Amino acid sequence: MSLKPLKINILPDSPSLVKLIGPSFIILGLGLGSGEIILWPYLTSNYGMGIIWGALLGLTFQFFMNMEIERYALAHGESVFVGLARKIRWISFWFLLSTFIPWVWPGIIASSAKLFGTVLGFGETKYLAIIFLIIIGLILSLGPILYKTVETLQKTLILIAVPSIFILSIVLANQTHWMDLFKGSIGIGDNYNFLPAGISIASFLAALAYAGAGGNLNLAQAFYIKEKGYGMGKYSGRITSVLTGKKEEISLEGTKFEITHQNLSNFKRWWRNINIEHFIIFWLTGSITIALLGLLAYTTTYGLGGNSAGIGFVLQEGRIIGERIFPFAGIFFLLVAGSTLFGTQLTVFDATSRILSENLILSAPSRLSEKQIPTIYYVVLWLQILGGITIFLLGFSEPLQLLIIAAVLNAFAMFIHVGLTLWLNLTSLEKILRPTFFRITMMLLAFFFYGSFSLYVLYDRFFR
Repeated sequence: MSLKPLKINILPDSPSLVKLIGPSFIILGLGLGSGEIILWPYLTSNYGMGIIWGALLGLTFQFFMNMEIERYALAHGESVFVGLARKIRWISFWFLLSTFIPWVWPGIIASSAKLFGTVLGFGETKYLAIIFLIIIGLILSLGPILYKTVETLQKTLILIAVPSIFILSIVLANQTHWMDLFKGSIGIGDNYNFLPAGISIASFLAALAYAGAGGNLNLAQAFYIKEKGYGMGKYSGRITSVLTGKKEEISLEGTKFEITHQNLSNFKRWWRNINIEHFIIFWLTGSITIALLGLLAYTTTYGLGGNSAGIGFVLQEGRIIGERIFPFAGIFFLLVAGSTLFGTQLTVFDATSRILSENLILSAPSRLSEKQIPTIYYVVLWLQILGGITIFLLGFSEPLQLLIIAAVLNAFAMFIHVGLTLWLNLTSLEKILRPTFFRITMMLLAFFFYGSFSLYVLYDRFFR
């Protein structure tokens, strides 16, 4: 398809804040199952609470990144991918590679299967993980309206998981543990500041990348706010199931609104409300959850042996929680963690399938069209599931190993897309709609932070 100049359309009125709640649950769910449950608790169980500042910093960076992604979609009714394709013809090939390669590694569902398998008494969980992948494909394929399926699932899981973790933390942590959490949030650890001696920089970068969604998945936020009907995204249409859904007209190309006093006032209301929604659901809820999960791991497993072997520390958490409260409490913790990981893998597949579908069309406009988006989406989805199954059958089944490989790759992808998103907003949006100096500064800090860590890991692994 040949991208046409943006046409003028009517900017819808901003609804109340309550009606806007939704997309941030999805992006929060993307983070809960990787950084929050696996990587940061893994680090706090081994190095204490002094590194939790990194999780809060990662969430803060991702808040500003996500909002700039939303800014473009809100104003132009199209994704950042389409906006960048208007300026750089080959950019869609980069997004195809940098989305598929990092996210084809099924470390999240491997972790979910490991936890469920422990509860159910399975010694080998590789085949359980494969079954989970197939179930995820069926859920996404059979839900009539794709966005509603994903949003409902994540809302349900988060509303169960967050209160559960909060209650367990209150019961198990003592005053000293809470003080260590407070000190750790500003980088003060046990005989170290910010980074302890001996910590793997690759593991820290992996956790930093997964404090939130991670990699190109942040860019999928544009799809979710469009399908929720935010701003000019109201006119873009939604992906529906090819089996059970009612077909809707989908447009990759957006529209913009005329710069008038009334429209600017309305845009400011949209911008204020979506910032509040994202701050409360993504940053605040995410910060509380990641801090409490880190605290729970620290309270139960810090100083014990076995924390370096995969996700054994999560299993140790469940065992110790069961011993300190009552047996079912430990089982319940593992079930909640396993379910959250399952939901995250489902949302990852949804986000990556959307990204890959759109960029496939942008990279082959003469052979593919936006009318084929639902079909392409489901073909890509099942190809990714087959890729995950193949990886398991080839013997790559260690969850932590898979997560760290994917996360280091995703940190580099974030370094690239942060810079591209900022450049897009500064060059494509009307001057009055562009980010402020403060937000530009935060984006630049994120750009240099992810870039520096990524380059360090590459140097450390290949040139030392």
